[in-house]
Amino acid sequence: MSGTDGPLPLAGIRVIDLTHMLAGPYCTWLLGALGADVIKVEVPERGDFARSLAPYLEEQSIYFLSLNRNKRSCTLNLKHPDGRAAFLRLIRGADVLVENNRPGVMTRLGLDYTELSRANGRLVYASVSGFGQTGPYREQPAFDAVIQAMAGTMSITGEENGGPVRVGASIGDLGAGLFAMIGILSALEQRHRTGRGTYVDIAMLDAQLALLENAVARFLNAGDRPRRIGSRHPLVTPFQAFPTRDEPIVVCVDTKEQWARLCVALGRPELLGDSRFANANERTRHHAVLEPLLTEVFRTRCRADWLAVLKEAAVPVGPINSIPEIVTDPQVAARGMIARAGLGRFVAQPIRMASNATWPERPAPRLGEHTDEVLRGAGLTDADIERLRQAAAI
Repeated sequence: MSGTDGPLPLAGIRVIDLTHMLAGPYCTWLLGALGADVIKVEVPERGDFARSLAPYLEEQSIYFLSLNRNKRSCTLNLKHPDGRAAFLRLIRGADVLVENNRPGVMTRLGLDYTELSRANGRLVYASVSGFGQTGPYREQPAFDAVIQAMAGTMSITGEENGGPVRVGASIGDLGAGLFAMIGILSALEQRHRTGRGTYVDIAMLDAQLALLENAVARFLNAGDRPRRIGSRHPLVTPFQAFPTRDEPIVVCVDTKEQWARLCVALGRPELLGDSRFANANERTRHHAVLEPLLTEVFRTRCRADWLAVLKEAAVPVGPINSIPEIVTDPQVAARGMIARAGLGRFVAQPIRMASNATWPERPAPRLGEHTDEVLRGAGLTDADIERLRQAAAI
């Protein structure tokens, strides 16, 4: 891939991708979207388990197609000595390796950082796991909902009098994938200075805590125990969803000026003189009084009316869109955030730079689609490749 105004930022960087399912593939999708040559090494015949997940587009998993764009697929049996030897050939020409197996798996395969750094001292090796490579939970399996539960995310998500709720997107996985990418890019920059690669250890639990920074900070430093409060903000009021005559909206008022404009726009200027609502702290303290007053007004008109009125008044407001609504939104279209890649349309990577407004993305590969091409690039001959195929090493 290349942009219209020159090579992409990570052009020339080769990534060996030993990831599966979500956290790792999300990281490597983004690396590939920025121009890295990502070689996804998969188990022969089966490949990434995500390939089997419904629903399908022309017999291919949509889940897999979305997360594995911008990659080449090479099948290798890493438990076979010949497959492992071929893998080491790939490592010698690589800049980055990303894996998201449970701690200990790569060591048992003889492919941990200590071993691979002997073959390539410039290798940046990133491991993504549920709890990281150290600590009492390191070997426990983890999935997104487990991490959201353990980190405390579910304890602060949901309606005030309801039970704990998982955030709709898999932020336990996605957060870890994003922090892994940041760690990899930082390690590559460090390598520019030192000439040496390094090991990057990313835990889903750690990443989730980092995303919860304010909730954790309030408890540690003020004794404030965060809890479920629906859509409203714990510190700023009004900053939440409100019903209208038809569909709900979100209103966010953060300053004295915005509060004044909201009161006027709602036809309730007398609220400005109420001491209970004099500032953000007081409005939050008395939210149980203020919320019904505002809700009563919002119910008098439909969503479209209030969006128009509040935008005209320069009050931050937005509709609560469904997925069908947001993917056809004119702002999303203007930013090129829905793009075709092969068989289907997907969310595009969101990074924009002055040199490239958008970058094209390649479709996800078929299982083993690039095996011969990748191995030839590592120096193997056609005869070598056929021997590996006969030995079931690829």
